[in-house]
Amino acid sequence: MTEAKGTALITGASSGIGAIYADRLARQGYDLILVARSADKLDQAARTIGDATGRSVDTIAADLADPADLRRIEARLTNDRSITLLVNNAGTGSTAKALDAAVDTMSKMVSLNVEALMRLTYAALPAFVARGHGTIVNIASIVAVAPELLNGTYGGTKAFVLAFSQNLQYELEGTGVHVQVVLPGATATDFWEVAGTPVDHLPGEIVMRADDLVDAALIGLARGERVTIPSLHDVARWDAFEADRQTMAGELSTSTPGARYRADEEVLS
Repeated sequence: MTEAKGTALITGASSGIGAIYADRLARQGYDLILVARSADKLDQAARTIGDATGRSVDTIAADLADPADLRRIEARLTNDRSITLLVNNAGTGSTAKALDAAVDTMSKMVSLNVEALMRLTYAALPAFVARGHGTIVNIASIVAVAPELLNGTYGGTKAFVLAFSQNLQYELEGTGVHVQVVLPGATATDFWEVAGTPVDHLPGEIVMRADDLVDAALIGLARGERVTIPSLHDVARWDAFEADRQTMAGELSTSTPGARYRADEEVLS
């Protein structure tokens, strides 16, 4: 039997990427706590995974955009000492342009993609750090670094997930807690239908199967990657991007403006 690895709490776990994470992690030896809005879908997923793997699978029906439901999941993360892995997968997206987007819909997206992910991470961290081990997987998107591709608010939420994860990686160095941020490209899930552009409207060559996405992300996790971009074939491009960012970071705060901002005498006369 596979060695037990503790419990993984996975949000957005009733379908798509979250459900595949649940299956794969159970097969790796994790017991599961599956969180999503649909109790029926959760129960079906739990039965299927439990029968196939023999692992314990608990379910919690919750809407993480609802403050009361979010607090319930925070409390579970704070109090359940068996939890060793948190997968922050729940989220929603949009392909609407700013002038066409409903601001209340955008606000709810920020609540789910940003606030819920942040609060659940903060709920899990103290126990992970105290034990000296634990893993957090945050699902972002390639729009975190390519915000022109989809809705700007959606891109902004995923840029937060990337920046938040990178800061945690820096702060948690040496604690035994690992934070991985995953940047999927277009993935064949019902995300696109909800976002406003059915996946079959996209060129097939840019769309990855959800199983392939999760399997690649888990290989990256096993290898200790901090940032995993399954669709990027030439990782040297990311390494160069990150090296340039780090170099520029040391030059972003100075006591004087850059020379290009010095007033031209002809302009002043």
